[in-house]
This record gives sequence, structure tokens and C-alpha cells, in this order.
Amino acid sequence: MKASLLSVTLLLASLPGSAAKVELIEKTDQQQVDVVVDGKPFTSYVYWSNQKKPLLSPLRTPQGNIFTRGFPLEKVAGERTDHPHHISSWFNYGNVNGTDFWNSPPEGFDRASKIPYGAIKSRSVKVVSNGGDTAQLQVSSDWIMADGSKVLQQDETIVFRAAPNLRIIDRLITLTAQDKPAVFHDSKEGAIAIRVTRSLEEPSEKPEIFTDGSGKPTTVAKLDNQGVNGIYLSSEGKVGEKEGWSTRAKWMTLSGNVLGEDVCIGIFDHPKNATYPTYWHNRGYGLFAANPFGAKEFTKGKTTLNFTIPAGKSETFRFRIMIHSGKLTAEQTEAQYQQWLKDVPQ
Repeated sequence: MKASLLSVTLLLASLPGSAAKVELIEKTDQQQVDVVVDGKPFTSYVYWSNQKKPLLSPLRTPQGNIFTRGFPLEKVAGERTDHPHHISSWFNYGNVNGTDFWNSPPEGFDRASKIPYGAIKSRSVKVVSNGGDTAQLQVSSDWIMADGSKVLQQDETIVFRAAPNLRIIDRLITLTAQDKPAVFHDSKEGAIAIRVTRSLEEPSEKPEIFTDGSGKPTTVAKLDNQGVNGIYLSSEGKVGEKEGWSTRAKWMTLSGNVLGEDVCIGIFDHPKNATYPTYWHNRGYGLFAANPFGAKEFTKGKTTLNFTIPAGKSETFRFRIMIHSGKLTAEQTEAQYQQWLKDVPQ
């Protein structure tokens, strides 16, 4: 693990409020680490060999309701079955040196592509701290190109926090280019993402066809909107997919109701990230993603980034996923964001 990343973790502060016990339970034979809060499941870090990337799956609210989509890992009545590579929560990208890590299909699914698919494979998983109001994992993964070569090493600290009505996941991700520069060619397909359950989608007004960065069109059907109530809000006041998609903001939330529980899900960018504030790849059909790299796609060609990590060099990205039981105003979300900056200072 990079020394700079370790030094950041030493600054991580506890959440205010009554303490909750966060425990990590290693299940090496099942290729996962379960995260439980006060004895109840929250999520699992999974690095299954039949998947093309590590996942946090599923994600639960403070009341224990799953808010990530079940497909393709399981079939849930009423859920969409588009985009089988959208699995719970993950981090990857659509074009690194001409290889697609985002759209790479899971086992049992076949997707044509204009560029080859890659995969992210686990190297090591280590529980660092356990059993307090925070728990911490250190994980390492290899980004493997279609030809079998390694383009990036990902060393990451994942910090899980819990307080009443609040769950937090901090992802401190260091990417190190190997013997060649790693070029993140501008693509809308990235990077830290959550695919949510049907009730947190925006009501669908009509069928849509979305084309991924590899040119693969996918039809997303219009469905019954009963109980569907999701709404996006950015730190810049953009509301819904139509206003928020492709814009830049330091945070965005997705609010709605899951099985009778009001929830507010947030993804927070960090000022120390090289491309702050991030662009947003938020879709009404339930994809919620922050994309720090895809400038050309989001500016309609006005800006080209092609973010590059030179050979042998590293870049660290910091993101927080906030899961709050109950509604939050923009001002309350901003207060949560400021706590994030205290926990991982600028």
C-alpha cells in the first residue's frame, strides 16, 4: 500500500453521534469480506472469480433495506434487466489504453464490442481495523488488458463507518501505471458507480435506447411507475437526470423511498482529486455514477482530457458514498460533505 494513502487513513475521524459497532468478517473460501453493523449485514466486498471486477454487493440502508439492483446476480420481480455489467457498486472505466473495463460482461452474458474487454482481478485483501465505529480494509487489484498484460495496479483503503441513520463508505484509491502510460481516453462509461433498485429510479416516461462507449445499443423499456420516486440533486442545484447529467459538481444525491424507508444516497468528490469537480453520469433508469475522466463526452467535444498516468507513477482518487435514512436538504447534505473534508482533509 502506498505510504501517502496510509498517511491519509491515519487522519480518518469518527462520525459524530452514538457509536455503532462495525465488523468485517473474512470469508476467504467465498472470496468476500462481509461488513456488519451491530450484528446486522450492511454490505460485502466481493472479489469473485466469475466477475470482471470487485464489487460492494449488495448495499443496504441503515434500516437494512437493500437499495441496489439484484440483476444479474439474482432476479427480482419488477426490476430491469438491462446493462448486465451494472452490478451493485463498483469502480472501473470504459477505455484505458483502448481496453474497455466498464462494459466487460459477467459470466453468462455476451456483448459485442468495438474495443476489447479487460478485467480487474484481486491481488490481496487485508483487514486493517475491526470492531469499532469504523472498520478498514486494504485491498489490491490488477487491471488486466485483453492481451493479458497489466496496465494498472489499484491499491485501495476502504473505510466503513456507521452512526444512527447513517452509513458511510470511503474509497481511497491509488492507481499506479505499469511499464506504459495509462491513458483514460474520454468516455462517459465510468467510474465509481451504483446501480439502484427500481423504486429509486426516476419515473420512466418512454422507452430509451442508450449506446455505450463501445457502440453497443441497449434498450431501456418504459415500465409501470407505481412506487418509483427517485430524484437526483447536485451541489450546484441541478435536479433530475435531464439537468444533472454531464454537469460538474462536488456532490450529488439520489433520494427516494425504499420499502417504506425514506433514503438519501450520496456520492462525494474530493478537492484533492486531480479532476475535481467531477462530471456526473446519472441516469434516470438507476445508474448513479461519478466520472472524473470523460470530459469530451460530457462537453460535446469542447474539452478533451485523455487523463494520463505516466509509466511507474501513481494517482490517488478519494470518494465517499453516503447512505442516510431519512430525507436531507441541500444544506444538510452540504454539512455531510464538510464532514467528509474533515475526515479526509484537503
